[in-house]
Amino acid sequence: MSRYSANEIEAKWQEAWDKAGIFTATRSADKPKYYVLEMFPYPSGRIHMGHVRNYTMGDVIARYKLSTGHNVLHPMGWDAFGMPAENAAMAIGGHPKEWTYNNIADMRGQMKPLGLSIDWSREFATCDPEYYGQQQALFLDMLEAGLVYRKNAVVNWDPVDMTVLANEQVENGRGWRSGALVERRELTQWFFKISSMSEELLSALDTLENWPAKVRLMQENWIGKSRGLEFAFERTDGGEPITVYTTRPDTLMGASFVGISPDHPIAKQLEAENPKVAEFVAECRKGGTTEEAIETAEKLGFDTGIRVRHPLDPNWELPVWIANFILMDYGTGAIFACPAHDQRDLDFCRKYDLPVIDTFFALDDDTPVDNVAFVPPKEQKVRWVNHFAGLTEATGQEAIDATIDFAEKAGWGKGVTKYRLRDWGLSRQRYWGCPIPVVHCDDCGVVPEKKENLPIRLPDDVTFDKPGNPLDRHPTWRDCACPCCGKPAKRETDTMDTFVDSSWYFARFTAPRAETPTDLAEAEYWMNVDQYIGGIEHAILHLLYSRFFARAMHITGHLPKKACEPFDALFTQGMVTHEIYQTRDAKGRPVYHLPEDVIELNVDGKRQVVLRHDLLVKEGASDEELFLIAKSNDLVVETVPSAKMSKSKKNVVDPVSIISAFGADTARWFVLSDSPPERDVEWTAAGAEAAHKHLSRVYRIASEIAASDVAANAADEDLLREMHKTIRDVTNGIESFGFNASIAKLYAFTNTLAKSKAGTAAKTQAAKTLAQLMSPMTPHLSEEIWQMLSGEGLVATAPWPVADESMLVDDTVTLPIQINGKRRAEITVAKDLDKAEVEKVALSTEAVQRALDGASPKKVIVVPGRIVNVVV
Repeated sequence: MSRYSANEIEAKWQEAWDKAGIFTATRSADKPKYYVLEMFPYPSGRIHMGHVRNYTMGDVIARYKLSTGHNVLHPMGWDAFGMPAENAAMAIGGHPKEWTYNNIADMRGQMKPLGLSIDWSREFATCDPEYYGQQQALFLDMLEAGLVYRKNAVVNWDPVDMTVLANEQVENGRGWRSGALVERRELTQWFFKISSMSEELLSALDTLENWPAKVRLMQENWIGKSRGLEFAFERTDGGEPITVYTTRPDTLMGASFVGISPDHPIAKQLEAENPKVAEFVAECRKGGTTEEAIETAEKLGFDTGIRVRHPLDPNWELPVWIANFILMDYGTGAIFACPAHDQRDLDFCRKYDLPVIDTFFALDDDTPVDNVAFVPPKEQKVRWVNHFAGLTEATGQEAIDATIDFAEKAGWGKGVTKYRLRDWGLSRQRYWGCPIPVVHCDDCGVVPEKKENLPIRLPDDVTFDKPGNPLDRHPTWRDCACPCCGKPAKRETDTMDTFVDSSWYFARFTAPRAETPTDLAEAEYWMNVDQYIGGIEHAILHLLYSRFFARAMHITGHLPKKACEPFDALFTQGMVTHEIYQTRDAKGRPVYHLPEDVIELNVDGKRQVVLRHDLLVKEGASDEELFLIAKSNDLVVETVPSAKMSKSKKNVVDPVSIISAFGADTARWFVLSDSPPERDVEWTAAGAEAAHKHLSRVYRIASEIAASDVAANAADEDLLREMHKTIRDVTNGIESFGFNASIAKLYAFTNTLAKSKAGTAAKTQAAKTLAQLMSPMTPHLSEEIWQMLSGEGLVATAPWPVADESMLVDDTVTLPIQINGKRRAEITVAKDLDKAEVEKVALSTEAVQRALDGASPKKVIVVPGRIVNVVV
C-alpha cells in the first residue's frame, strides 16, 4: 500500500482480531485478571464524540493491560429502560421495545468501527428479560433480607407523564421530559433501605484512594452526616409535644417560631378539621420535593394557633407554623427557626412579621441582622449574647458541643447523629421498566412472586394513546394467581427506577448468561472492577446506589465480601466540546447550524464563518470575495465559544462521518491528544485534520524504513536511547491516565525517528516499538506497521516493550553557555568531566571567543550538569 488508507486498514485488522478472538474473556489461572469498564450508554440511536472519548480511554487501558500479560475483561451493554423510549412511542408511534432494540443495533454498528477491544459475547441490554428477570430475583432476595420495604411517601409527581420523578429528574421545578410543574403527592412506594448503610457508605469512602477526591467529597456531602440535638417543645394546650432535631442548637435563644412540615401528623390532623389548613396544605403540595425546588419557591406559612413553651423559659411561648420549606423525611419534620442565623428562616420571618433575635455577633461588629442572616463558618469565633451555657467568645462548633452537653446534663435533650441520605424510592408509574415482582392478594396482602415464575415479562401489546402507565389498563396482564393461596390476585404495576438497572450491571458482566444473578466463582475471579470510567454527572447517585447494591448482593449471597466496594479505581473524564454556530430569525432568536453546514474563511487574517450556500460556489473566488457575497446575503454566522456538544444547539460532530473521512484511529488519537483526559476537549476540524496528517506521516516513515537498507552506524545508539526513554515515558503516561502526555512523547519520538541517520536494523526496531506504544491509541495503524516491519503475530498481543534502565542513563550532558547573563551557545560534554575541563571547552567555543575578542574573561562559573556562565 503506497499511502495510508485508514478505511482499508481498519476493516482488515478488525476482522483479524475477531477471527483470533483475542478480546474474548475467560477465566485463567496463569494470568492476573484486569477488569476495565466504562459506564454503559443509553441507546438513544446515535453515538457522539463523548462516547468516542469515553470508550477510547477505556480501550487504551484494556489494550495496554492485555499487552502487559493480564487477562482482560472489557464488556459492553446498554442501559435500555426508561421514559425516553415511552416518549418516542407516544410521539412517533411504534413500541418502546422496537425503538430501543433498533437504536441498540444502530449504535453497535456505529461503535464497532472504532476498533474497541470489547468482548461482545457478553453484551446485554437491561431490557432483556434474561437480565431483568435476574434483577427481579435480586429484589426478592433483598425483600427477604429486609433491605426492601413499602411505605407511604411524599414524592415528586409529574401530572403530564403521570409518574413519580426522582429529584434529579426535576429541573427548575418541572418534569425533565414533560416540562410540567411538579407536584408533591403522597403515594405508597417501594424503597431500598440504603439509609441503614449510611455510616458504612460514608466511612468506606476513606478506602477509595483511587477515586477522585471531588467525587468522594460529593458522596460525603450527599450522605450528610451531622450531629445535633433532639428535644421536644411542650404544647400550651396539653397536646402531644413537638419533637425537633437541629444541627444548630446553639442558636436556641434566637428562636422565633416552631415550624412543621405540611405532611407532619399535626398538620394532617388540622387539615382534616380545618378547610383553611386543607387549602394551604394543598397549595404547598404543588411544589416539588427537591432541595432546589424548596429553596427557590416562595416561602409560605400558616399560623396554626398552637403555642409551645421554650425549653429554657416556660414563660416564653413560640407560635407553631406550617411552612412549605420543611420536609417530613429529614429529622422529625419539625424545626425551631432562628432567623438571625438562617436565611430561609429570616425570609420567612420578614414576610410574616415575626421577631428576629441575634444570638451572636462578629467579634468586631455588633450590628443587628437586617435582611441578610449572619451565618459565619462553624470554625469562626463569635461573641455570644446571653448563651445559656455561659459562653462569651467561642466558635460555632464549640457552642454546638457545649449546648448538646448542657441539654443532656439538664435532661431536656439528647445528642443525636443523623444522615441526610434518604431511603431510595424505586417505584415508577411507567411501562418501560423492570416489573416489581410482587402480587396483591385480598386475603394474603402483598406477596412476593415465586422465583420459578420469573421473569415477570412486560406485555408487548400495550398502547400509549393515553397518559399514565399502560400496565394499569392492560386487559389481562395484571391478573394472576396469588403465589400463597392460589386465589385470583393482581400484579404490581409499578416498575423499577432505571437506577436499579445500572446499579449491578457490572456484576452481571462477570457471568452474563448465568441462571442466577451472578455465578459466584466468576464473580470471585473477575470482581472488583479494576478501572471504572465515566462522567462526573454520575458521581453521586449512580455510584452511591452501586455501592449500596454491591453490599446488598453480598448480604444476599450474590457477591463476595471484597466486592462490597465494587470499583477499585474511578476516572471521570471531561466532555467533548465544540463552538456553536448561529444566525438570527426575524425576531432575533438564535437559529443553530451544524458544523458541516458552515465554511471557514480567512479575511484579512481574521477568521470568518459563513453558511454553506449555492451562492458561494464560485470557481477560483478568494476568501474575501466569498465573504462579501455571504455578507450581502445574510449568510454570516455568529460563533459562540466552545460548549458541551448538544443536539439542541447543533454543535455536534458525527463520529461516523469523521471515521468515514479520516478513520477511527484519527478520531481516537485526537480525543486523547488534545487535552488531559479529566478536562474538556474542544473538537475542531483543524485538529482532526492535523491528527490524520500525523498518522499519515507515521505510516510513510514506517514504509520508508521497510524499504531502506542502511548499515549500522554511530547514530544507532542515540536512536535506541531515545526509544527506551519513550518507552518509559509513554508507559508512565498510560498508567497515570496522562494519555495526552504519552502522545506528546510519541510525537517527539516520531520526529527523532524521521531525522535519525541510524541504520535500518535500529530504525526498524524503533519503528516497531513506536507501533507498539501507539497501539492502545491507534490499534489499526499499529497493526499495519507491525506487519509491514515483519513483527511476529498481532501487535495487540505482543508483549509490551520494557525500557532498558542502562539505556536511560546518559553518558553526556548538554550545557547552555550564558555570556553576561544571556544564553549564547551550548556544549555537549562527558557527564563526569572535570570543572576545569568543562571551562576549557566552553571558552573554546566560537560564541565565547567572539565575545572575548582576544581578552580574558572576568569570571567563569561552571555549575556541574547545569550551566556555564561567562562574564566578559
